[in-house]
Amino acid sequence: MLFDQETILFLKMAIDKDGFLELPADGNSMFPLIERGDVCRFVPCSRASFQRGDIILYHTGQGQLIAHRFIRQVANDCFFKGDTNLGYDKAVQFEQIIGKLMLIKKQRCEVSMNHSSVKRWGNLIMALPALSGMLRKYLNGKSHFAEMWSTLWRKVNSL
Repeated sequence: MLFDQETILFLKMAIDKDGFLELPADGNSMFPLIERGDVCRFVPCSRASFQRGDIILYHTGQGQLIAHRFIRQVANDCFFKGDTNLGYDKAVQFEQIIGKLMLIKKQRCEVSMNHSSVKRWGNLIMALPALSGMLRKYLNGKSHFAEMWSTLWRKVNSL
């Protein structure tokens, strides 16, 4: 979903005013940590407050909201990557950053980004780039499998 600049400005003002911003996840680039439908709580952050591996919410020039892991900074460019993505995102400027992920509300529990298992997962995904490829392959196979069963189900029902 794309947002206009007024909506993005509203989100930035809301996170500053309220101290947090909650948004539902839509996509699978951070699977399995964040799944579609999870509600993610972001808090305001400055460049000095985030570290390698933190999940940062930013907006693209086209108005897309993305929450990916901070990998590194080169001069004024910040580089991010989704856990299931094979490459880095296009460079992001500090002005595009909205907040830092602090909590994920899942169907049955809440997951804090400070939990040791979440930190271990982040370290693992950054240390083993091949893991991103395996996750991507799993997700592609999962969607292919679901599509195959859906097609078969439609054909059986049309008999």
